[in-house]
Amino acid sequence: MTSSTRPGTPGTTRSSVALTNAYVVPVVGDPVDGGTVLVTDGVITAIGTDVAVPDGVRTLDVGGRWVLPGFVESHGHVGVHEESEGWAGNDTNEMTDPNGAALRALDAINIEDEGFRDALGGGVTSVVVKPGSGNPIGGQTVAIKTWGGRTVDEQLLAEAVSVKSALGENPKRVYGDQKKLPSTRLGVAAVIRQAFVEAQHYAAARAAAEAKGEPFARDLGKETLARVLAGELAWDQHVHRADDIATALRLADEFGYRLVINHGTDGAAVADVLAERDVPVIFGPMFTTRTKVELRNRAISSLARLAEAGVRVAITTDHPVVPINFLVHQASLAVKEGLDRQVALEALTVNPAAFLGLDERVGALRPGLDGDVVVWSGDPLDVTSRAEHVFVTGTEVYTWDAAADGGRGAGRVAERGARFVRE
Repeated sequence: MTSSTRPGTPGTTRSSVALTNAYVVPVVGDPVDGGTVLVTDGVITAIGTDVAVPDGVRTLDVGGRWVLPGFVESHGHVGVHEESEGWAGNDTNEMTDPNGAALRALDAINIEDEGFRDALGGGVTSVVVKPGSGNPIGGQTVAIKTWGGRTVDEQLLAEAVSVKSALGENPKRVYGDQKKLPSTRLGVAAVIRQAFVEAQHYAAARAAAEAKGEPFARDLGKETLARVLAGELAWDQHVHRADDIATALRLADEFGYRLVINHGTDGAAVADVLAERDVPVIFGPMFTTRTKVELRNRAISSLARLAEAGVRVAITTDHPVVPINFLVHQASLAVKEGLDRQVALEALTVNPAAFLGLDERVGALRPGLDGDVVVWSGDPLDVTSRAEHVFVTGTEVYTWDAAADGGRGAGRVAERGARFVRE
């Protein structure tokens, strides 16, 4: 192991390992039977059947097992909505102001949340943590590894990825109960529009002050929305119903930001519209009942219909709505309901990474990307398969011990003492 670093992960352990005799599924290319994946100092450096393994590098013969990139959960609340902690561990929504653009999920993440250990058991090595959907504008999202730091700052992939926004029932219920704006869909859209108009004025005034060399008072919320307008951050739009998706498209057209539909459970009704505009959809969660009116048309088969129309798709658990380690199982059932198998794997890896600007680090097996690699006992879309070895930047962080617990088996997570190199 070494203590060298890469931007976004200072101080975390970065290791070298060679996984040999593997059925390698890089996702972005054809599978390689009998292949080797070489990770050097935390970064993938070679994949193929004729890879020279340097002296001193740990070699693990995986015996023909499937090797894939770590999965990317592109919409979760792990660390901000903690397992078994009730109100004390729930920092998902700041439901006191409809415009939460100044808020950051980063400031509420507890990396000791049990959900991160569950993620590893499901082969999930990266997650985009988002504020909840109680506000029309919920705040900044953050992309992190699911293991690796002394603090969350050492697990960062990207400090700011997008801004979470919500249309539909959630914000109108929250503020309707408070007898204040917004209590209708009209009001929710108005809050978002007004916030962006003010951000436009703010950006223009800031530019004028900079041109004159004059001081300018910062406004954290308006600065965040100005970054959305500039294309630096995506707009992650919580939305279910087709009419609300139409509103999301209308607002994106008005202000010109980069829209990503989150949930989109009624998206099949407007799949052709989404495909024409190349608006991606992070679909799910799927393992839920129709708990709200806007979920009336929720169906797992809708994901296949979206993909068949040409919409680029990803899959979400919306953890803890569905446990994060069930991400792959949702993909399996989507295949059962008509989703193409290759698209299913892309929806767990390269697609979410691309939607949110993380594809230069994660989402596939190819030289230059982080050594986030998972050894599966078989095809991960087979529900009987399990993650047996999980590597983050080349360091083995999770191992399935078949002999543990009286032969029933158990997963072993490398805990805090192994997360970083002690000088």
